Amino acid sequence: MFFPISKIVWFALSPVNLLLLLAALAAILAFTRFARFGRWLGLLAMLGVLTLAFSPLPRILVRPLENRFPQQDAAKGPVAGIIVLGGAIGVARGDVTMNFAAARMTKAVELARLHPEAKLVFTGGGANLLTEVVETEADGARMLFEGLGLPPGRLILEDQSRNTRENASFTRRLVDPKPGERWLLVTSAWHMPRSIGVFRKAGFNVEAFPVDYFSANEPADFFRPYREASRGFNIAENGLKEWVGLLAYWAAGYTDSLFPAP
Repeated sequence: MFFPISKIVWFALSPVNLLLLLAALAAILAFTRFARFGRWLGLLAMLGVLTLAFSPLPRILVRPLENRFPQQDAAKGPVAGIIVLGGAIGVARGDVTMNFAAARMTKAVELARLHPEAKLVFTGGGANLLTEVVETEADGARMLFEGLGLPPGRLILEDQSRNTRENASFTRRLVDPKPGERWLLVTSAWHMPRSIGVFRKAGFNVEAFPVDYFSANEPADFFRPYREASRGFNIAENGLKEWVGLLAYWAAGYTDSLFPAP
């Protein structure tokens, strides 16, 4: 039940959706005896939209997440496997599609070429709640990796998981890691703390290799505005979702720590 509940709750509580719903409610109230309250509610919704769209607040939200696990030396020592979390790729009209988190996939190929002895593991099925999954993220990963020249024998594809917790448990069961082996975990930097937490809880000791940064880790992060509203919305959505996800996973017992650290 955790998966459908999390999807429904986040749809209602995601900042952009919530602000739009408040704006719609304000418009309705404007034609009732609660018009004065509706005006104040509309003003509040508009201020929220402008803050998320153009202020540096979204970037400030993700900075602590992205700074939690620094990127390491990719060439340091042998690697048994490289695990890439889904969330960046899909299939549409028979071809690969990728979103803003595409660095997960490109870095995976880079690491696979740097460590030719390592298995490349992709974990991601489909997270659709209302529609049937026809082609999974793993299908897209296979198309991409093989299209870029990686041998099919190196690939391990997990296509049943729907969230980060299932990524960890299903992947551990699939690859059966041995003591002393080194496994790299590749995902977006803002998603890494929760990912490490659930992999640890699943008994899978992985090393964080974060990519896909939203913040530059520079002073400008605190004052530089966005030029496009959609960029601010996207970062705010992912940042707030991660903070809520950390709390929810810890409360549900899926991680041992509220904010996992190295």
